[in-house]
Amino acid sequence: MDTNKKYFETNKATWNNKVKEHAKSDMYDLEAFKSGKTSLMPYELDALRDVDGKSLLHLQCHFGQDTLSWSRMGAKCVGVDLSDEGIKLAQNLNDELQLDAKFVCCNVLDTSEFIKNTFDIVFTSYGVIGWLPDLKPWGKMISERLKKGGTFYMAEFHPIVWMFDYLDGKPIMKYGYMQDDVIYEEYEGTYANQDSKMVSREYGWNHGLGEVVSALTEAGLHIEFLNEYDESPYNVLPDLIETENGMFVIKDKLYPLIFEIKATKF
Repeated sequence: MDTNKKYFETNKATWNNKVKEHAKSDMYDLEAFKSGKTSLMPYELDALRDVDGKSLLHLQCHFGQDTLSWSRMGAKCVGVDLSDEGIKLAQNLNDELQLDAKFVCCNVLDTSEFIKNTFDIVFTSYGVIGWLPDLKPWGKMISERLKKGGTFYMAEFHPIVWMFDYLDGKPIMKYGYMQDDVIYEEYEGTYANQDSKMVSREYGWNHGLGEVVSALTEAGLHIEFLNEYDESPYNVLPDLIETENGMFVIKDKLYPLIFEIKATKF
């Protein structure tokens, strides 16, 4: 665990720097968000639909745009993130927008140590599980924080996407689909601003779909659906092509780019 602590501390420092870059990026478009634009994508909106009056826990919330988007729709939200700079900005946005979301800074795996309430919905999305060395405690925590009959939903980049190294500007297959060893990357820039001069130092782990599903079912959740899509709502990989519906695809569509899971706690 001491080794993982070092990994988490490195990732936290990188994400604290990313918050500053992302807050001024076109991708996150903070001014449009403040003016009322939702940051939520079609998949999660279609899956969860009417959240008015429901309690919602958002795991790995970055600086809270999705959390606050759910709050605007009437959900009673709590957001959790490793980055204290992210949580600070999320709280400031919440106050500026006069919403009632709460934010907690902690490692997502330690959520149950900091939050004792249970929720109607636990939500997480896009670029989240790759920061976790083991999904079993993640699944256990999700079950702990869900009410009986509550819904877990995630939209995430497909594990096939993480088999490639993108640092040279084109995808090169380098990592195992079910690789146990930690992956370290160091590069200049960030996905929201590739021209940034910040240096990202990151430790991550690959998790196949079987591992994701097993972590949830072993924790007592029933999978309602698992869907895979050959399109992404974000233009964060090399040479993606924008479609008529505003999504992004690779030219030959050889493999899926994202997946979504919806599950219920019985």
